[in-house]
Amino acid sequence: MSQSVKDKVIGIIAEQAVLDVADVTMDSTLEDLGIDSLGLVESIFAIEEAFDIQVPFNANDPASSEFDISSVATIVAAIEGLVADQKA
Repeated sequence: MSQSVKDKVIGIIAEQAVLDVADVTMDSTLEDLGIDSLGLVESIFAIEEAFDIQVPFNANDPASSEFDISSVATIVAAIEGLVADQKA
């Protein structure tokens, strides 16, 4: 059985934050988890590779990006949408 998108994304975020998966909640922000801008970029690359997708994220200007990184839940929802679009 394959992991769900949520489980994979949380696993990637936990790995980047050097935390246990259990420490990453859907309400967590990247700041809560201690993920800095470099960690964010590495997380995005890992997510793109894991799902074979392109994440619409501008690392040079994250505020203008269409990709919502305000919490783990918004990241998971966005990735689920990108994965669904890819399969369509």
